Amino acid sequence: MESDLDKEFNEAFVKISKLRKAIATDIMLKLYAYNKQANFGNNLSANSELDVRNAFKLNAWMQLKGMNSEEAKQKYINLAKTVLH
Repeated sequence: MESDLDKEFNEAFVKISKLRKAIATDIMLKLYAYNKQANFGNNLSANSELDVRNAFKLNAWMQLKGMNSEEAKQKYINLAKTVLH
């Protein structure tokens, strides 16, 4: 059974994914990192052909090492709310 946090996280993800307005790059990196941490935890993986864009994404995710899934989901939700309003 899906928790309330999971439902809210999934709803925020869908809304952000469908958003048509531009979001600042630093905010997008944070959303990406929170999503990765929420879903994959500290299981960081790097593409062997890491370009600059993916390096920034990986770095943003690495900065969240040790954050638990629930905290990452809540931070994603909070940041998504500021973007959506």
